Amino acid sequence: MIALVQKRWFQTLIALILIFTLILLVSAADFIFSPIFKYVGAVAFPLIGAGILFYLTRPVMHLLEKLKMPRIAAIMIVFLLLLAFLFVVARYIVPILQTQFSNLVNNIPTMVSGVQDLIGYWQSNQNLIPDEVNKTINNITSNLQTYIEKAMSFIFGFIGEFISILFALILIPFFLFFMLKDGEKFVPFITKFFKKKKAENIRELLTKIDDSLTSFIQGQLIVALCIGILLYIGYAIIGLNYALTLAIFGMIICVIPFIGPYLAVTPAIIVGFFQDPLMPVWVAIVMIVAQQIEGNLVSPNVMGKALHLHPLTVITVVLAAGSIGGLLGMLFAIPIYSVVKTIISHFYETYQDAHDNEYDSLI
Repeated sequence: MIALVQKRWFQTLIALILIFTLILLVSAADFIFSPIFKYVGAVAFPLIGAGILFYLTRPVMHLLEKLKMPRIAAIMIVFLLLLAFLFVVARYIVPILQTQFSNLVNNIPTMVSGVQDLIGYWQSNQNLIPDEVNKTINNITSNLQTYIEKAMSFIFGFIGEFISILFALILIPFFLFFMLKDGEKFVPFITKFFKKKKAENIRELLTKIDDSLTSFIQGQLIVALCIGILLYIGYAIIGLNYALTLAIFGMIICVIPFIGPYLAVTPAIIVGFFQDPLMPVWVAIVMIVAQQIEGNLVSPNVMGKALHLHPLTVITVVLAAGSIGGLLGMLFAIPIYSVVKTIISHFYETYQDAHDNEYDSLI
């Protein structure tokens, strides 16, 4: 039994079962948790945003402190760097995105008209097309309007959510400032409620969780940035319209492990099809090349084996979280799973050490 518990796959299975059980319990008691989530959600987004920025900017702050700079001054430098980054984005990238996105929206009627013409051509030549293909085309045609309505509803819903998110963005700098200023005080604050031996155990656990989140957040964002740059270069070389907009969309979606690249390339393939029937082939080649460079050069050096997660585990967790929480579920599935797995592994190791010490004392 002990040998079975020591297996990594067994620990992973236990973590998955606990996560899914917790999700089912929360879903069953939705009437209790829904009001809580409503109020917590108002603070959750800026807190998560500040947390991500904290893990990205903390190394810069520590580097400045090593140069004998006071912490407050180091934090001010970090904020100035963030403001400079936002200025560059707003000055040089946002206008291009605005123009490309506006042109893309204006061209949607042309794309829809092209689809209708293509469907009309297929319908007028049904006798030349195999029956199975005809059935597939008819099914797509009958559902096309529904797909378009859902897509437009999602887009406008996202815009509405984005506007509400803008108000929450105001809180992020305040959260980030205090995270950078007092981040090291969190662990001592928690451990002071425990006795010495327990406190050391909790300190070790929190350190492991911190290392796990650091590895994932820094690594995944660096990988996504590299993919975004590679996609933009590739799209620009093949002459794809709206290259910057589609590359940035791909960069954001690629934050989702494994599933992200497939979702990222879909809009580019659709846009490319209306530009040139052969363009989707070139888009697919660009994504394959970007994935090969990322998988063989970037990820091994940036991510490595930091999280110790099997690809099958990642795919299972991401898909399960996506079916429950949609896009946000996919985004947060791996860090949440990693934290839960770290907690379970740590307490198992603690139990095993205590058991071994007890056995040794008997001998």
